[in-house]
Amino acid sequence: MRISRKIFTLFMMICFGFSAFSQVGNQKISMEDLMQDGTFSQKSVKGLLSMNDGIHYTTLEEDGTKIVKYDYDTGKVVDTLLNLNTMKDAEIKSIKEYEFSADESRILLMTNPERIYRRSFTADYFVFSFKNKELVPLSKNGKQRLATFSPNGNRIAFVRDNNLFIHNVLFGSEIRITNDGEWNKIQNGTPDWVYEEEFEFNKAFAWSPDSDFLAYMKFNESEVKVFNMNKFEGLEPKVKENALYPENYTYKYPKAGEKNSSVEVFVYNVEDRITKRMDVGEEKDQYIPRIKWTQDPKMLSIYRLNRHQNKLEFLLANARTGSSNVMYSQENKYYIEEGNFDYLTYLNDGKHFIYLDEKDGFNHLYLYDMITGKSVQQITNGDWDVTDFLGFDEDKQVCYYQSAEVSPMDRNVYSVKLNGTSKELLTPEKGTNSTVFSNGFKYYINYFSSVTQPNTVSLFSHKGKLIRVLEDNKELVEKLKGYQYSPKEFTMVPAADEMTMLNAWMIKPFNFDPSKKYPVVMTQYSGPNSQSVNNSWSFDWYQYLAQEGYIVVCVDPRGTGARGEIFRKCTYMQLGRLESDDQIAAARYLAKENFIDENRIAIWGWSYGGFMSTLCLEKGNDVFAAAIAVAPVTNWRYYDSVYTERFMRTPQENEKGYDDNSPINHVDKLKGSLLLCHGTADDNVHIQNTYELTERLVQADKQFEMQIYTNRNHSIYGGKTRLHLYKRFNKFLKDNL
Repeated sequence: MRISRKIFTLFMMICFGFSAFSQVGNQKISMEDLMQDGTFSQKSVKGLLSMNDGIHYTTLEEDGTKIVKYDYDTGKVVDTLLNLNTMKDAEIKSIKEYEFSADESRILLMTNPERIYRRSFTADYFVFSFKNKELVPLSKNGKQRLATFSPNGNRIAFVRDNNLFIHNVLFGSEIRITNDGEWNKIQNGTPDWVYEEEFEFNKAFAWSPDSDFLAYMKFNESEVKVFNMNKFEGLEPKVKENALYPENYTYKYPKAGEKNSSVEVFVYNVEDRITKRMDVGEEKDQYIPRIKWTQDPKMLSIYRLNRHQNKLEFLLANARTGSSNVMYSQENKYYIEEGNFDYLTYLNDGKHFIYLDEKDGFNHLYLYDMITGKSVQQITNGDWDVTDFLGFDEDKQVCYYQSAEVSPMDRNVYSVKLNGTSKELLTPEKGTNSTVFSNGFKYYINYFSSVTQPNTVSLFSHKGKLIRVLEDNKELVEKLKGYQYSPKEFTMVPAADEMTMLNAWMIKPFNFDPSKKYPVVMTQYSGPNSQSVNNSWSFDWYQYLAQEGYIVVCVDPRGTGARGEIFRKCTYMQLGRLESDDQIAAARYLAKENFIDENRIAIWGWSYGGFMSTLCLEKGNDVFAAAIAVAPVTNWRYYDSVYTERFMRTPQENEKGYDDNSPINHVDKLKGSLLLCHGTADDNVHIQNTYELTERLVQADKQFEMQIYTNRNHSIYGGKTRLHLYKRFNKFLKDNL
């Protein structure tokens, strides 16, 4: 059914309203404001941890030099637990993260992190004792990774040089529990590159609840092929040793259809110092995306996922014997949603667990029996997705969760009884709500924003009663009143099938005149289960573009999130086809507006969005005049195994799906202007993607522009890099629109 665009636009404007900053000033936004100076940065509450008693919390303050204790109820400072400024000869100058021991008698401090990949880093860790006021390094044998207290607080496990270690807090001793760790071969306690990136975790070890065992994963990368990258001298930072001869950086990166690491699970007995291998089955070509201890300190649960990622099993493994059995299994005709992996919750009764499942077409919470593996209760229900499981209160038998029930563009927090009754909305305000509960669930701190409201951090009782506001960003609100700010307007546009309506937003130029014709810049990401159209705060480059006379539009195509499984997974086996069709259809739809210049429409994107912008410029050469593609995938054969095969299976199984929508196979269609940007040290989407595309463009005699950034990874930042990048965007758009 087709519905008038004017009706939808009017409806969405009424629902969401215009910006709170409708009375704006005349000060212009500069690129330095946005990219260098932090002029429009939001304030928040950082390093927040709930204490054991559930009535106090701590925060990290004054550039990481203080840990301050607060009373939830009154908001008053109870104590300054740690102040580096008053410690003589402290070896640590600033705290980045911290963790209390179980009895809160000690605190583990992390500083000086050095990035490895997206989630991984090495760092210096220190242990501070509140009793004797001593601050001592965790280890003097080199930087560590992932230092973690045992539940009883007597030991700390950490990784160094691909091996797992245990530090005895009481005696200050250190033992190594693995010896075979080796770069590009064996990783103990940390995931390999593709697991870290695509299964979205960094720590591959876990203490048992009684601290008697340490379970860990071993990744054998021996048969995974190596990818090579040159790293140059550069600046910001400068690597002097690469001045004349660039470093040949090599690491293991499994591409679609290629060999993955083999993964084993072991359990180390702390007292006996004996390591036992857990039975994960005979199949080697599979995934072990998580391990998690049950309430029984002798039983470890192991996630087992087949390579097609459409069958997930939870194994229960005996820590002493290594034997295992399947506790739970689910299959899906598309793929299993990996975003649910962290939500497995075991109940204290030792008989049940809670997990998220899509069995009715939407993501919902279910209660399962550990013996039968079958559902005994659907906890949430409706044509909407649960987007985050926030915790289970054992005393009250209440689940807390975040969902898209109000709208796919909103996130609200609810409570519901374990039996699915007595559901309550805790965050009625329309926008994006994300909460952190205190121990015992007596309080929660809510982080809220909307298109009209910057980040607001507030403290509530567990029933949703506001106690006080911790941060409201009033200074930012007042500052914005002096700038040329344009409100974000929500609307909907039809998909390429002319039946499905797609969520979208539009930012019009400052002092918009409907009698004029404006150029359009479409922005998008478009990847599976992603969302770019949401009711949350942002003040970014798009405001600069609006100020400069562009209309900016964002459309979430089919395949994006929070609209159920059918909408989310319709792109299965054909990444790029429906998404590009929808973006092209949206551009043609916009071109019919009287205030839009149909000859000046551009599209841009980063990563998956760069893949899309390139493909759209080629396939939509009758509507797009220009495109910017940053770090684009140009052929899914070049990308990693886990992500690509989840949606496409292997190239050997789905040759047509890979070829039909790869930008490198459509270069002959290019008519508009194309700007390609890439970092030479991108470990995620390799610069190979851009180089192979440009070679095909050259051989097809197609002109293009290219901007390369030395030693920059997928995020392209460092020094003035980000400022330079966006100025390059601005010049390209000015030249071509």
